[in-house]
Amino acid sequence: MVVKVYGPDYANPKRVIVCLIEKEIEFETVFVDGFKGEHKKPEYLKLQPFGLLPVVQDDDYTLYESRAILRYYAEKYKNQGTDLLGKTIEERGLVEQWLEVEAHNYYPPIYNLVMNILVSPLLGHPSDQKVIEESEEKLGKVLDVYEERLSKTKYLAGDFFSLADLSHLPFTHYLMNQMKKEHMVRERKHVSAWWDDISNRPSWKKVLQLYKYPI
Repeated sequence: MVVKVYGPDYANPKRVIVCLIEKEIEFETVFVDGFKGEHKKPEYLKLQPFGLLPVVQDDDYTLYESRAILRYYAEKYKNQGTDLLGKTIEERGLVEQWLEVEAHNYYPPIYNLVMNILVSPLLGHPSDQKVIEESEEKLGKVLDVYEERLSKTKYLAGDFFSLADLSHLPFTHYLMNQMKKEHMVRERKHVSAWWDDISNRPSWKKVLQLYKYPI
């Protein structure tokens, strides 16, 4: 059975789709309109009880949480497509470390920026300028750590592209395009070079070509 990915137009599902493309896994997508609340309907909640995107269905196996999905497919198909986990246990440890950094340090402030700069105005809600300023400051500090790391290695986990890099693609795209805060990347030479590298991968270009951002 072909893997089904729910909600391809949104950021976190894009994280999954680019992984599937890198791993050369056949998939299809199921449109879910988050702005119409389709992710909160009973039939969807049977798949994802928290009403979040994405969910994947792989035959009779259902999985949610995008980073868990990344790990699952990178491991299940580790001998197929791009090696996204590293070749040694030490490399795998660094992939996991930076994937956790993305989840717990990078994602929260950039998510807050997206919600306040892009989503709130679209929904007719006021943006919280204090949250925007605080989140930008937090994100800048994280990017300073990245700049130091990337001055020593081409990618976050070493000199190979991995899940740690891939996981940054969807929300950093917001930063560089819709939010017009590309200076946060461009003023850091090594982060800028890293972004140019990972955002020009054929897999990511294909995702952007096939699935549009809703905002």
